[in-house]
Amino acid sequence: MNKTVNNRAWFLVIPVVALVAFNALIPLMTVVNYSVQETFGDNTFFWSGITWFEKVLRDPRFHGALGRQLFFTGIILLIEVPLGVAIALTMPKKGPWVSVCLVLMALPLLIPWNVVGAMWNIMALPDIGLLGHTLNALGFDYNYTRQPLSAWLTLIAMDVWHWTSLVVLLSYAGLVSIPEAYFQAAKIDGAKPWAVFRYIQLPKMKRVLTIAILLRFMDSFMIYTEPSVLTGGGPGNSTTLLSIDLVKTALGQFDLGPAAATSLVYFLIVLLVSWVFYTLMMRNEES
Repeated sequence: MNKTVNNRAWFLVIPVVALVAFNALIPLMTVVNYSVQETFGDNTFFWSGITWFEKVLRDPRFHGALGRQLFFTGIILLIEVPLGVAIALTMPKKGPWVSVCLVLMALPLLIPWNVVGAMWNIMALPDIGLLGHTLNALGFDYNYTRQPLSAWLTLIAMDVWHWTSLVVLLSYAGLVSIPEAYFQAAKIDGAKPWAVFRYIQLPKMKRVLTIAILLRFMDSFMIYTEPSVLTGGGPGNSTTLLSIDLVKTALGQFDLGPAAATSLVYFLIVLLVSWVFYTLMMRNEES
């Protein structure tokens, strides 16, 4: 018996393809075009080949911004993933408090990124901010507008406050999906809490944790709004991440060629790491 194929269904896909092409492919092609050409105004372009890529990859400014970006992402993952798992383990699995905890965990994620940066900017001001004034009153020399270490600590604390909830919710979803029979068997065998976590909960959570790490890597590596509003890349260039440096090059200096080459290198780094995580996820599916 031959199966009837309804080709009219493709008409439902065409609007989505057109929207993706308009929002993604066309801007990407524009960036590629700028990355291999030079312009001196009046829309007059000259072919430059890979000159901009060579300049960017040899630029100490790019190396510094990339190093700060990698450092920030590494610190964020080291803090937020274990902290999110720990919080998820303490959340109730049954009862009326489940909804309360889930709502409280979701609240930071609902706040717009620019509002988060503005909130922490005001709160951390050394003279009138609640956080800054309290720390200085306790004897700490804190001024994130002048001290690079204070700026970094404030930036990390802001991101941990804003995005740890995402790891918590994903980890909690993985925990509640574990069948109760595993815990009953562990209780009969007299397993201690650490053994239950190591041999039951953690292996069953590896898929959601892989997704959580991937999402947090992508978000933290491409972060721009919050640090831009909070520190603007300062003091000096101490918190100038790669995203902030890219915007300064493109809009501040209007160097479209180097900015386009930097954005493509930026994109390839994210794509490469995402592919690695995807490969790990597929291996987890097969195991």
